[in-house]
Order: sequence, then structure tokens, then C-alpha cells
Amino acid sequence: MAAPAQLDPSHRPMAHRFRGFLPVVVDVETGGFDCDRHALLQVAAVFLRRNEQDRLERAHTVSLHVRPYEGSEMDPKSLEVNGIDPYHPLRAAWPEDQAMGRLFSEVRREVKLNLCKRAILVGHNAHFDLGFVHKAAERCGIKRNPFHPFSSLDTVSLAALAYGQTVLARAARAAGLEWDNDSAHSAAFDAEKTADLFCAVANHWQDHIGVPQAALQLPDPEELPPGS
Repeated sequence: MAAPAQLDPSHRPMAHRFRGFLPVVVDVETGGFDCDRHALLQVAAVFLRRNEQDRLERAHTVSLHVRPYEGSEMDPKSLEVNGIDPYHPLRAAWPEDQAMGRLFSEVRREVKLNLCKRAILVGHNAHFDLGFVHKAAERCGIKRNPFHPFSSLDTVSLAALAYGQTVLARAARAAGLEWDNDSAHSAAFDAEKTADLFCAVANHWQDHIGVPQAALQLPDPEELPPGS
């Protein structure tokens, strides 16, 4: 599903909530653990919304199958875990450059929609996902990478702080979220559960601890694009 042309009136721009960064929840499924050698096979991005109560909620998901790039390696153990057959004729996978181009286009649109400066990747063990995203962009010669080059928001750390759990399934259950073991290790499912976990921690903190008023501030009228 593509990003909308403008925010629904019930949603507020994310502009100041995270200091001008737009959190985008990403999960990748790969042919191994080394972004320099192993193939990117699936990538999913979940976009969030800030509602009228300034609470975060999940909006829509972009999920893409990716063809292994030429010369990439794949670890059979990783494929056993994620259950992906990289060369299955019905997989409807995109060439890596097209997949990353579409993903980044959606992210840039959401950044603009929310009046933010750039995206920041949210992930469970975020450095892993960020490494594969940046390496794929580098391989494809993509110059306009919307994600921060090294900063990320890691739900492993947030879940350890909030729930005493670091495994995604256990953290999700501790947060009161449903979990389906049969759907796990799909990029879309894992990204959506990571997004729900991130929202749960952020909303709980806001409700019980509070956030600075500057983070809840709405953009000045001068910042709004024409027609807003």
C-alpha cells in the first residue's frame, strides 16, 4: 500500500516528536548474517502515525521480496530459519535496485508528509537491519538514502528496559501483544510486531512518565506545505 498524499485530519505530523526524525520500523530477512556477503531476500517497512492524543499507532506496511544479487552467498541455516526459497518461481521477487528504490521512495514520501528531516530506522537488533539496508543501497548506487547513516532506535534495548525481555516474541507477549509462531520470521510480520512493541513502549512512557512539551509541539503554520 502506498503512502497517502496527505495526513488524515485525525493524525498529527511527527515533525517534533523525535527531533525531526521519522521512525520507520524495518525488518529484513536474509541469506545470512554478513551484509557484505549474504543476500537480502525480504524487506518490510512499517509506517507509524501520531494520533490526536499524541499516541503512536501502526499505519501501513510495505513488504517486498528481493532477488539475491549476483555473486551473493546464502547460508542454508539462515534459509532454514526464515523458510525462504530464494529461487522459487512464484516468489514474485524484485531486483534489488528496484526493491530498494521503491522502499526509499515510500520512506521519503512519509518523511515529507510528516514534515520531518529524515528517517531513523527502528528495528529489533536494529544494527543488523540497518547494515543490510545501507549495504544494499551502496551496491545499487542509490544516492538518496533517507535513513540516518548510523543512528537507530532498537526495540531490544527498549523491551529490556520496559519488560525485562530481549527476544521479540517474549517482549511482544510481555507487552500484551498476540504472537503467531507460524508467521514469525516473515519480514512483514516481524516488522509489524516490532512496530507494535515500539508504540507500546513509547505510549506507556508518555502516559506514565511524560515527554517534553517540545516533543508534542505541532509545526508552525509556516512549516506546513501549501494546501495543508
